[in-house]
Formats: sequence, C-alpha cells, structure tokens
Amino acid sequence: MSNAAIYFHPDGYETARADLKGRHVAGESFLVGFFRHSGLNGFACHADGPEQARLFADLAARHAPGREVALYPTGEPSRLARVGCLFLPGPGIDQFAWRRRSRDQRGYSLCGITHTTSESPHALGALATAPVQPWDAVICTSWAARASVEAVLEPYAEYLRDRLGAAEVPMPHLPVIPLGVDTDAFRFGPADRGAERAALGIGEDDVAVLFMGRLSFHAKAHPIAMYLALEEAARRTGKRFHLIQAGWFGNDAIGAAFIQGARRYCPSVNAIFLDGRKPEVRTRIWAAADLFTSLVDNVQETFGISPVEAMAAGLPCVVTDWNGYRETVRDGVDGFRIPTILPPPGTGPDFADRYAAGLDTYDFYIGRVSQVSAVDVTAAAAAYARLAADPALRRRMGEAGRARAVATFDWKAIIPQYLDVWRQLSDIRRHAAERAPRRPDRDGNPLRPDPLRMFASYPTRHLSPSTRLMRAGSLARAGVADALAALHADPLNSTARGGTVSPAADLVLALDSLDPPGRTVADILTLVPEERRLLLLRSLAHLLKYGFVHEA
Repeated sequence: MSNAAIYFHPDGYETARADLKGRHVAGESFLVGFFRHSGLNGFACHADGPEQARLFADLAARHAPGREVALYPTGEPSRLARVGCLFLPGPGIDQFAWRRRSRDQRGYSLCGITHTTSESPHALGALATAPVQPWDAVICTSWAARASVEAVLEPYAEYLRDRLGAAEVPMPHLPVIPLGVDTDAFRFGPADRGAERAALGIGEDDVAVLFMGRLSFHAKAHPIAMYLALEEAARRTGKRFHLIQAGWFGNDAIGAAFIQGARRYCPSVNAIFLDGRKPEVRTRIWAAADLFTSLVDNVQETFGISPVEAMAAGLPCVVTDWNGYRETVRDGVDGFRIPTILPPPGTGPDFADRYAAGLDTYDFYIGRVSQVSAVDVTAAAAAYARLAADPALRRRMGEAGRARAVATFDWKAIIPQYLDVWRQLSDIRRHAAERAPRRPDRDGNPLRPDPLRMFASYPTRHLSPSTRLMRAGSLARAGVADALAALHADPLNSTARGGTVSPAADLVLALDSLDPPGRTVADILTLVPEERRLLLLRSLAHLLKYGFVHEA
C-alpha cells in the first residue's frame, strides 16, 4: 500500500495569505505535485470539516480531474486504517501517535516532514517519548535538517536513559527527501525576459540580480552581506546592477530597514522591491533576472526552495554554503556557494536559555543567532562580479542548473520517493513488534486521561450494571422526545451537543423502556448495538442529572 491520507488544513498548503512563508509555498507545491504525479486512482483527505474537505477536493479536481476523493474526518481517526498512512505537513506526529494509541496502533502509519526545526526543539523531543512506532517516519528535507533533528533527539535520548534508566529510546525513521518544484512552470523565453525587464527599466546589458522570498533580516537572510557584495561587484565591473528583492515584509519597520539599508550599503545598485506574495510576481519575475542570489544565514532554514526554483528558471545561483543549499546548488557547476562561519558549539547556551525562559521571542532568538552567522562578503562579491562579466558562464551554469532541477527536483522525480517511503512503512507495519502496547484497563494517552477515570474519586458512587433506573413519574411517555429536544435546545446545555450524549433516538428508546419497576443499567444497554452502549451508559447519568430518570 503506497497511498496516504493527506492531513489538509489551509495553514499547511495555502499561499494566498499575508503571512506567506516557505512552508506554505512548499506545501502547496507538494500537494499539486502529488495530485499530478502520484499515479493514484483516488485521494484521501483527513480534514476537520466539510469546508476543508471541499477545498481539497477542488484542488484535486483541478490538477487530477476524474479521480475520486474520500474524506476521513479527524474525529474518526480509526478510519485511516483503510488508507494505511496519514501524511502531516510538519514534524509533529507525536500528538497523532497518542490519538492512535487509544485505538489500534498497527492500524496505520504516520509520516511527517520537517520545514523548520529551530522553533520548537521540544516538539522534536516529543518524538522520543510519544508512542511512535517502527512504521512511522518524519521526512527530512535535507541531510542538514536531519542532522539538526538528531542533534536534539540523541542528547535527549541520553537524558531519558540517565533519568529513567531507559534501555531503549525508539525513534521514527528519518528518510531524506528534498522538496520539489514544477519545473515546467519556470520555462521562460526571450519575449518573457524582454517584457519583464522593460517593465522594471532594466537595460539589456544591465545585470539583474534576483532575491525571492521573505524579506526578514532576523528570520530569513540578513541583507547587509548581499548589499556590500553587490556594491563591490558593481565597482569592479563598472556594470549597472539592479537588485530585485521580490518578497514581503513582516511589518512596515522591517520594510523601512531594508529600503534604508539598500541605500546605505549599495548606493550604486538600483534596488527594486516587489511584493512576492502576488502570484503574477512570484511566477514571472524569474524571467527578468540574469542570476539569482540568496545569502541565507538563518537557522530557521532547513532546505530552501527558492534556489531550486531559480535553477528551474535557468538562472545561475549565488547562495550561501548553508544547510540544504549545499545539497542543491553545486559549487562551480550551477553557481557559486559562499562560505559561512558560525561560532563553535557551546558558545550559545544563553540564546537557548533566554528563549526557553520566554525572555526572547522566537524571532529574537533566531535573530540573535543570525547576528553571529558570518557570510564571506569578499567571496560573494567575486562571484557576483564573475557572473556579471561573463554571459557565457551565466548561460552555462543556468543550463546545468535547469538540467539538475528537472532530473533531481521536479515533482515527477520526488513524489515516487514519498510513495516508496509509505510502501516501506506499510511493510514494516505488517511485521514489526508494537512498542508500548496499550493495556486494556488504561487510557491510550496517560497525559490526556479519561476524565471519568481521573476524577473517579469525586462522586459519592458510580453507575453500575446493577443500578436500577426508572422514568420520572412526572414525565409522560408521549412527551419524552419533546422534553429532550427542549432540554438540548437550552443554551445552558450547549455542551451536551456534538457527541457528549447519545442521539435523541437512543435516549427516547431507553426512556420508553423505563416503566415501573424500571430496569437495570445492564438491561438498558442491551437496547442498542454494542458499539453504542458506552455512549448510552454515559448518557444515563445525563438523564439522571436532569430528572428524566431516578434510581428505583
């Protein structure tokens, strides 16, 4: 079995948003690629409600017309066993593993994916203590991302062994699969180039450098290294440089800082700022550029999709030798990777401590790390100057990058790797031993216990199978249904709706049976099928609460 139900929420896949981030772009691109290239006859959607399911179905119909779409509501996770795997657009499979433990742990696999690993290391640690099974995985988008996950899990496992005497600390599989792009969407011709450059006032012999992505000095790429290097390249070559920064600012203050910074640090360069959230900008601006650059220096990055998009557009890339970038751009082949330097391990525990204590926000935490992430400005300037002066080199590197993007990073090449992982997890699920099987008399998640078990000491007594109940004498048999409807329509009882108690039909059935001398709880429960008896048992206390029945 190589299909998976997609946990669909717009936050994981929608790019039409003011707070656009790389994970949204990657999520939407993955979903479209999955629809187009999975080769599946139908798709499964795990969603909170009909609105999300409708959005999923609309996307499927647009990109894979004629395929069936099945809804697996989040309120009924046991149904996922029909598909065999649940894919989540993030690494947090722990909470889903706990939900599964309350049902059948062998019913289906869980598969997450890393986007950023810096914000919530404690969430990664939860993978070591949650009931993650040998048939679960978290896909890492780069080997650098995997190393950062292991840098959390391995010391945490050591702590658990020391603290609890744990002989084994199981972990999920961590396969490495890069993000992908639709390379066909990045084909541009001379007419596209001419139109885009003319619209921006860029001459044919000018050099247009493109940065695409969030414009955030503290959470993406600090721009000063780029500005300084471009200013030096313009001085060396005598060329007219244009820096197109197609992105979006988190707020006006950040925007002002970027604009003023460009004026201060690269006054010879024509700085152009465009709103990269606009689809017409995000999809077309590549045609205007001669080369792409992204001097990322931030730990929130794990892969970085924009260099792959640039390669697909046939642009040579000048990027930092940083995390996933070094796994996409080949230095001297598709462009140039610029050296970076960090202080050695052990010199930043105060950064982590301030973040853990709430003294720093996440943005300030990663911003502090960025301030000690150094980019080689001299090497960047040399790379810019060399590409600016050599159109043939730009063309050769751009063609190499385009070929690499098509062969390695197109969704046609990536989606089969997902299917292979899901198939392997299915095979493991059939044969591997279950870890921490649930005991029949215990809750699946001991930290989210059944409140009727946790607070069992509170009441005077409990309903038991031998408790005898009788319908209240003041309640006429013919008026039972109306009385229940009035009770549940009362806003004071709004929390009785949505599955708290049995459907009205079962309650009426039970009440109809309680003529004097009444019946035992055990007898009442036999009135409904076995799968509805637990809910009816709970509902009998609800009827007692409002005087519909009393003890005989």
